[in-house]
Amino acid sequence: MAKLHYLKGDATLPRASGIKVIAHICNDIGGWGRGFVVAISKRWQIPEESYRAWHRDRAQNDFALGAIQIVQGSSYIYIANMVAQHGIGPSAEGPPIRYDALAECLTKLAPATQEMGGSIHMPRIGTGLAGGKWEQIEPIIQQKLIAAGIDVYVYDFE
Repeated sequence: MAKLHYLKGDATLPRASGIKVIAHICNDIGGWGRGFVVAISKRWQIPEESYRAWHRDRAQNDFALGAIQIVQGSSYIYIANMVAQHGIGPSAEGPPIRYDALAECLTKLAPATQEMGGSIHMPRIGTGLAGGKWEQIEPIIQQKLIAAGIDVYVYDFE
């Protein structure tokens, strides 16, 4: 049975065997340079390059809230760029996190991860710059990933 595991450590150094998918939230305006993406870019260039190209060519692709892009970082590590943040700061609508877009992203991520036979690794997505509440995000993870039979590892950086 799949489980939600909480670990202390760095989500860019996932601790599990087999294929590992590092999932994180991106914004819908093409910004990359603050938050968890900085740690990703320190380890791999391709996630940032791919995200920027995806955003740049958005008129010809699926880049929008709720979309995901999975890129390979190394032999057994993939990075899932998930567009679930509208803009980069709070607005009259509230924080930039879009819970419905996050649910859509995770719905798409589940079969892609199952196909690879992998597990999912993440920081507490959506709670940093996106301004979300973990009490609202965790149930979405349970419903979309754990219920689909995928082990999820959440890392609290030390």
